[in-house]
Amino acid sequence: MRMLIAGGTVVDTDPEVRVLPDADVLIEDGVIAAVGANLAAEDAQVLDATGMIVLPGLVDTHRHMWQSVLRSIAADTTLGDYLDLVLGRLGPVFLAEDVHAANLWGALEALDSGTTTVYDWSHIQITPGHTDAALDALAGSGIRCVFGYAPPGAGSDPRRRAEVRRIAGLSLPALVTPALAALGPVYGPAEAARADWLLARELGLQISVHATGTGTVEWLHREGLLGPDVMFVHGNGFTDEAMGLIADSGGVASVAPAVESQMGHGLPETGRFRGFGVTTGLGVDTVTATPGDMFAVMRAAFAAERARGGSLTAAEVLRMATVEGAAVLGMDGLIGSLRPGRQADVVMLRAGDLGLAPVHDPVGAVVTAAGPANVDTVIVAGRVVKRDGRLLRAGTRGALDAVSRSAARIARAAGTPTPA
Repeated sequence: MRMLIAGGTVVDTDPEVRVLPDADVLIEDGVIAAVGANLAAEDAQVLDATGMIVLPGLVDTHRHMWQSVLRSIAADTTLGDYLDLVLGRLGPVFLAEDVHAANLWGALEALDSGTTTVYDWSHIQITPGHTDAALDALAGSGIRCVFGYAPPGAGSDPRRRAEVRRIAGLSLPALVTPALAALGPVYGPAEAARADWLLARELGLQISVHATGTGTVEWLHREGLLGPDVMFVHGNGFTDEAMGLIADSGGVASVAPAVESQMGHGLPETGRFRGFGVTTGLGVDTVTATPGDMFAVMRAAFAAERARGGSLTAAEVLRMATVEGAAVLGMDGLIGSLRPGRQADVVMLRAGDLGLAPVHDPVGAVVTAAGPANVDTVIVAGRVVKRDGRLLRAGTRGALDAVSRSAARIARAAGTPTPA
């Protein structure tokens, strides 16, 4: 199947950010075949991109999808308050059907706002049924995703290790990649962390871990556990030594600037990670306190780094939200840019919308002015999932009904106010 995106302002990100006015993007069998002016494409489906900005799909390197049902429930909380409320009170009352509703709703929200790939850091694995519900929702949504399985507790019981092996052995859809979201050594004992690392490496799974402050990176270094397969989430307060150790090991980072600024993790370390040569992506983290779109995340990263005196540019922010985010997820060379040979994950923005027009600088406009309302078309692996500002997946209304029922049930069970 051939598709031609014709006559748009194309913004690519690799090997550097560049703008191609009045250009076409040719897609063949779900892969980008060519980018340029006046491309010939016989028998191709043509998408008119006149008056639109065409860019790679956005990549969210860290999000807790199951919390989509808890939107804005913790707007005023600190990190400690969030842990008590969301993980301590609300999480334990989730049924498998709630996880399915939340994951589907979160995936549709991401697609609607131009995020074509997301890392789902899923620490709601109360039972294998919860895990299957999460995976089923992701697979059915049409989003490209990494499913980061987080064990159900901080211990080292055989059941959770068997479950990790089960997930790694599943025949998952092509758009779903399994990974291990490790609790330790920050939120679990050191021995469990060591066992998790060894298991992940035995199974070939990328490892993602939340970490702030001092000690975590240094401990992993002493234990010989650092490596290019380790993604550090947040990193606020890491020492220069820790940053250097991550860089030397080939490790990567995911920064969630909106949540980190709002919940008091500390200043986002975007500039420091990049200064040490650590490949860095951006993430929403949780919609319990911040918006769920990558445009808001890009603005938070840009503003926070400039406020602390950094020289981060709009082009660098866009790369973190696309091609560098892809590299963080181990998908370098697969997604994140419009280079021929990459998967056709593409977003088209209406450049003539109020709040976005007139577009003097397309890159600056994407990073500082664009938002979900400007997203006209979204393509994942060559398949159009949103067109003319509307998601094409059937059952979106049903997904809203399901997530609304789950939200109300969870609130009753946890003793929190019933959502409107």
